[in-house]
Amino acid sequence: MEVSIKEICDNVSLAREMAVLGNYENAEVYYQGSLQLISRHIAMIAEPIRKNKWQEMQNIINLEYADIKKYKVLLETLRIEISGDVPIGARKRDDTFLLANDVSSITDPDVWPPPTPADHGILSSRHNGPKTKSTNSRRSEIRKAPSGARATSSNTSRKTDITKPTRTSKREDRPSTSKSERNVEAMKDRQDSESTDKNEKAEEQEEKKFECNGMERELADILERDIVQKNPNIRWDDIADLHEAKRLLEEAVVLPMWMPEFFTGIRRPWKGVLMVGPPGTGKTMLAKAVATECGTTFFNVSSSTLSSKYRGESEKMVRLLFEMARFYAPSTIFIDEIDSLCSRRGSESEHEASRRVKSELLIQMDGITANNEEPGKIVMVLAATNFPWDIDEALKRRLEKRIYIPLPTLEGREGLLKINLREVKLDPNVDLKSIARKLDGYSGADITNVCRDASMMSMRRKILGLKPDQIRQLPKEELDLPVTTQDFEEAILKNNKSVSKEDLDKFEKWMNEFGSS
Repeated sequence: MEVSIKEICDNVSLAREMAVLGNYENAEVYYQGSLQLISRHIAMIAEPIRKNKWQEMQNIINLEYADIKKYKVLLETLRIEISGDVPIGARKRDDTFLLANDVSSITDPDVWPPPTPADHGILSSRHNGPKTKSTNSRRSEIRKAPSGARATSSNTSRKTDITKPTRTSKREDRPSTSKSERNVEAMKDRQDSESTDKNEKAEEQEEKKFECNGMERELADILERDIVQKNPNIRWDDIADLHEAKRLLEEAVVLPMWMPEFFTGIRRPWKGVLMVGPPGTGKTMLAKAVATECGTTFFNVSSSTLSSKYRGESEKMVRLLFEMARFYAPSTIFIDEIDSLCSRRGSESEHEASRRVKSELLIQMDGITANNEEPGKIVMVLAATNFPWDIDEALKRRLEKRIYIPLPTLEGREGLLKINLREVKLDPNVDLKSIARKLDGYSGADITNVCRDASMMSMRRKILGLKPDQIRQLPKEELDLPVTTQDFEEAILKNNKSVSKEDLDKFEKWMNEFGSS
C-alpha cells in the first residue's frame, strides 16, 4: 500500500505540536505512527539518493522520539515524588525509578553532587516524615561508588524506565483524544508487531552498489552522480502521436524485458536503436518513456560526460559506463546527439583521442551481445541524432534498428496542444483542431513554444504600461485569464517553424537508403 508524503508530514506536525504542548503521551503515539509510515515509504523507494535523504529524516524523527520518551519517564518520576508515594531522592528497588539527581549526574559529568542527607532531610520530612536508615545508606553507597559504576547502574535503570512504564501504560489512563488521534493509536497497536519486520525488509532491500578500486572509483562516482536515473517518470501517454515509433521501440526494447524466454537465439534483442529526425520531435522523451515502461536503470550520456583532459581517461569512462550498465542490468544507455561523439573516422580534423573513444565505444557495444544472452540482464543502447549522415559506418551497423521520428501529424499537433494546455484555463470558444491545422510543419518543441506564448498573452496585455509597484499589487485572478483564440493567433505570428523543407528531404533520403524500421 502506497504512503502519501502529506500523511507523513501531518503525523510529524501533530507529534511536534503535542510535544510542544507537553502532551507527551499523544506525542509518543504520533511519533510511532510517523516512523511506521516513513519505514514503509523508504521500502518502496528505489533511487539511492532519495532513499538516503528519507533515511536521514527517519534518524531525525527517531532522535525526537527518544527525547520525548526521556521527558515522559522523567515527568512520571517527578509526579510520583510530588504525590508522596516515594520519598524525594529515594529509589524503589522493584520499579527502578530514576530521579533528577541521578539523571543530571549521568548527562553532565561536571554537575554539582547531590545534597547531603542533613540538607535534604527537611524536604524529605515535609512529604514523607523522617528518612529511613535504608534510604541514607543507599545514598551513601551511590556517592561512594566510582563514577563509571554509577553511570552503568543508572543507564540500566534508565533503560527499564523507558521500556517498562511506557509499555504497561493503560488505554484508559490516556486523556480523551479526537477521532484522528484514536485512529493513530489504533494504527500504533496494529502495527507495533510489524515494525521490526518492516525495518528488516528495508535493510535487506538496500540497493546494490557498483564496486571498483583506485582512480576508477572516482570515475564511477561521477557516472553514478551525473548519469544514472531511476524511473524518469515519462509515460507513452505523455507523448502525442508517434504511434509507429512507439510500436517499434516497444518491440525492440520493452517486449524483450517482458518476455525474455521468447527473445532468444535468432530472436535475441537488438544491440541498439538509433532514432533519427529533425530537432524537437520528441526523441529524448521517447527514450525516457522506454526507460520508464521497462523499469530499467537509465544512463543519460552526452559527449561532455565522457570527455576528459587526461590521456586515456575518456576510454576508461566508456568502459566503466558499460560495466555499470551490465551491473545494474536491465538498463538503458541513451546517447543523445551521438553524431558529436561518434562521427566518421578517418577525416582530416579527427583527433587521436576522439578516435580511441570511438573505438572503445564500438568494442563495448559488441560486448553487449554476450551479456544479452542471459535472461533479464539486457543492456540496450538508444541513440538519437539530427545528423545521421555524419555517423560512423561501423556504429551504424551496431545500431541495428534505425527509426525515423517525423514532424507531428494533424492528430499529433492536436494531442500536443492538449498536453501542453492541461494546466491552463481555455476559453470555451477555442477550437484546438483549427489551431492544429495552422501549425502544419511545426515540430513538437515549436508547438510547446506557441502554447507558452499564448498562455502569457493576457498577462502581457494586463501589465502593459504599468510601473513595477503597480504590477506587484495586481491580484492573481486578474492575470490568470483563460487563453483565447486571439492569443493563439498572436503567438503563431511570433513563433515560426524551425525545420525547413530541405532538411526534411535530407532525412527522407537518408531513411530510404539506410533506414531499418
